[in-house]
This record gives sequence, C-alpha cells and structure tokens, in this order.
Amino acid sequence: MVNMREIYEESLQHLENSVMSLADDVYRTIEKSINVLSDDNKDIAREIIANDVHINAKESDIENQIISLITKQQPIATDLRMILSSSKIASELERMGDNASNIAKIRKRVKIEDTYILARLNTMGKLSMLMLADLKEAYAAQDVNLVKEIIERDNDIDDLYKEIINSSYLIDNDPYISGQAHLAGRYLERIGDHITNIAESVYFTITGERFS
Repeated sequence: MVNMREIYEESLQHLENSVMSLADDVYRTIEKSINVLSDDNKDIAREIIANDVHINAKESDIENQIISLITKQQPIATDLRMILSSSKIASELERMGDNASNIAKIRKRVKIEDTYILARLNTMGKLSMLMLADLKEAYAAQDVNLVKEIIERDNDIDDLYKEIINSSYLIDNDPYISGQAHLAGRYLERIGDHITNIAESVYFTITGERFS
C-alpha cells in the first residue's frame, strides 16, 4: 500500500528542490548579465534572453506543484508557510530573470565601456549574487540573523544606483548610452529589491512572523 505520508514528504522536498534549482538558474543569469554589458560578443546576450523562457517554465511548474500540494494534501501550519513562501519566492525569482534578460537586451542595443559606470554595475550585480547565495545558506541553517543582515545589504545596492544616476557627465559623450547605462542600473536595483522580498519570505517561513 502506498504510504501517503511518504508521498507528501517527497512532494514537499521536490518543491523545495525546484525552488533552489530556479534560484541557481537566476544566479547564473545575473552573473552572465553583468558580464555581457561590455562584452564584444552579443551571442551571450541572446542566450540570456532565450533562457528566460526556461526560467518562466520553471516558475510555472513550481506554481503547479503548490496547487497540487494544497488541493490534494492537508499541509500543517509549518509546511503551509513554506509552501506559500515558495510561491512568492518563485515569483520574485522569475521577475529577477526578467530584469537580467532586460539587461541583456540593453547589450543588444549598446556596449557600455565607461569604467566608472561598469565598476558600479558589476558591483551591484555581485552584491545581488552574494545576497542570493547567502539566502540559501540562511534558509538551510534557519539563521534569522543572517536573513536580517541580507535585507540590510540592499541599501548598498541602492547607494551604488544613486551614484550611477547622479553622474553629472554623459557616458561616452552620448545621451543614449547614458540612458541605457542608467536603465541597466535600474534593473539591477530592482533585482536587489526582489532579493529583499525573498529574504522577507524566508524570514516568515522560519519564524511564522512578518518582517518589520
């Protein structure tokens, strides 16, 4: 006879693994997007844009898993928090993928070579990647203090974005390139916001309380 509890536990684990897999994909996409802005080859930009379809598909699969768990099982309160948070986290990750894809689309239009701007864009991306990696560690260790620290780090990304948009000179003496560079910064700033939202969902999963 099939053990329904085992099936339930396996479904929960599969959901958690699916969310982690999506996070890994988005992490790699962010890494590629910040490197592509000054790359001579546009093929990587096209690859990032094409891969967004797969990220969307993974997010859709996660939502289907969640619907199945809620409708076919009777999750206890702790599991239900994880399930509901997984839905929000998958949605935030999908939006991060969209932002990374939008950065790749900028590379299809222009190549950014300004070292001042590139340094800040790269740092924003790397800070985001570190926040995302540390969130996986915080979730695995149920480390609330690390989650709080990650949320605070978004201020560093915001500060770098302000430095970019407050630049008083035209990048490469071209207003269009300047506008595109500022737009890239805006997409990276949004990625930081999405990671903050994920961190708040992780906080809720661990504590059962809303972050404030």
